[in-house]
Amino acid sequence: QVQLVESGGGLVQAGGSLRLSCAASGRTFSSFSTAWFRQAPGKDREFVAAISWSGDNTYYTDSVKGRFTISRDNAKNTVYLQMNSLKPEDTAVYYCAAGYISITAMNPKGYHYWGQGTQVTVSS
Repeated sequence: QVQLVESGGGLVQAGGSLRLSCAASGRTFSSFSTAWFRQAPGKDREFVAAISWSGDNTYYTDSVKGRFTISRDNAKNTVYLQMNSLKPEDTAVYYCAAGYISITAMNPKGYHYWGQGTQVTVSS
């Protein structure tokens, strides 16, 4: 069993930065691919970025490429999402997810474990 807890969300002006953290419990976390998804009010949950279990490979949705960076520290059982040049359209609840899945699989149904989410609000 793996439990995921997100933190680091908040209110930021457009052009600003935030770093989200996803802290995991469970000895097998380092063997999972891990991803960030987001969900804005009235919209479907959307893939943002994913990282392989080793951290060697990453994958991003087009809208965040060059602005967001996903990374992980398996010694700390933590995955990060550094978000720069934030835009109002990045406003959403951000969720961390983990599973035995290809990092290019953008469907949230493929992920086994989910956190409770953290709110990110970008003001214009």
